[in-house]
Amino acid sequence: MEGMDVDLDPELMQKFSCLGTTDKDVLISEFQRLLGFQLNPAGCAFFLDMTNWNLQAAIGAYYDFESPNISVPSMSFVEDVTIGEGESIPPDTQFIKTWRIQNSGAEAWPPGVCLKYVGGDQFGHVNMVMVRSLEPQEIADVSVQMCSPSRAGMYQGQWRMCTATGLYYGGEFTPVPYGFL
Repeated sequence: MEGMDVDLDPELMQKFSCLGTTDKDVLISEFQRLLGFQLNPAGCAFFLDMTNWNLQAAIGAYYDFESPNISVPSMSFVEDVTIGEGESIPPDTQFIKTWRIQNSGAEAWPPGVCLKYVGGDQFGHVNMVMVRSLEPQEIADVSVQMCSPSRAGMYQGQWRMCTATGLYYGGEFTPVPYGFL
């Protein structure tokens, strides 16, 4: 075999690269978990079978088919309640950052929404906080326990609202950078 050039079918290689398991029950369970249990096992099996039991392709097919029915929640940033524009915090200090937000849509938010850290500087170990479902036009405050960096400087972290199924909505939070003295 030494010195032989072997041409492998790229399609075959792609199928093998997606093959983490061949257990159909495991694939159905994983499909359901990733969709937040929006689809029953028979529906999951349909999309998986349609895509030769390729989980990634099945999820893409599901969203291609269901995307007109997906209602994206609406959210508007109202104001900074704590740590607003021009304010600074001493280094290595615990603080609570609070934003005021509004459900600016015509429908209540689905259960299980949260505010998630999505990038930039992270202030502490909190990656997400659960947010209660807001009714249309309802306003609420969302708070995150944070700790300022140990070195003085300008820092900024971004947070976004997210549904239980991983769909981000609204804009990024942190309209101004934080200055740490």
